[in-house]
Amino acid sequence: MIKLQDIDKYVDSRFQRTFILKGINLEVQQGEFLTIMGPSGAGKSTLMNIVGMLDEPSEGKYYFFDEPVHAMKEKQKSEMHKNYIGFIFQAYHLIDELTVYENIETPLLYKGVKAAQRKSMVAEMLDRFSMVAKKDLFPEQLSGGQQQLVGVARAIVGQPRLLLADEPTGNLHSDQGRQIMEIFKKLNDEGITIIQVTHSEENARYGKRIIRVGDGAIVADESVTVNA
Repeated sequence: MIKLQDIDKYVDSRFQRTFILKGINLEVQQGEFLTIMGPSGAGKSTLMNIVGMLDEPSEGKYYFFDEPVHAMKEKQKSEMHKNYIGFIFQAYHLIDELTVYENIETPLLYKGVKAAQRKSMVAEMLDRFSMVAKKDLFPEQLSGGQQQLVGVARAIVGQPRLLLADEPTGNLHSDQGRQIMEIFKKLNDEGITIIQVTHSEENARYGKRIIRVGDGAIVADESVTVNA
């Protein structure tokens, strides 16, 4: 599903080149649940953003379902991102001026889904996450855990093939964090490929594979033997 070959990401200043990622080779199969771990500044989020087509590598090749992302024009990448990828962030990134319902609906508007279908897809998400009673509330009226649930619902309402989660439980207390991770595990069981960035070894155990990154390079690729 995903194939990264010799991916470098660097910043050039006048006298030197600073590498954020160097020589990344990584394959992710459809249906995997993969965790990227490493210290702050190791390049985890940059790697995630390249996979999510929000950032471009300086060198190397990226294939997504055998399509060469590195050779695509911006419009093609944008279509790919819109149709195949859901993103969940640590800081929720909900739109303050929109209700819960409208936040969840947003990706469907971008995809041009017809009104009747949008209505049933959003209703299904509200039902799934037990948020029907909160559909007309605004983000500031919700707890952190509820906001992240809306973030998850918004990310998956368009039925993406790949879900990217960058520190998804970073702002949540442990019970809320566990709830989010259980949802991820269920989504993965349903066939969604998940890549998460986390500092939590406990959260990493929900996945099936851990990629450890240090100084912009992959230093270990481990299988998780015991799931949470």
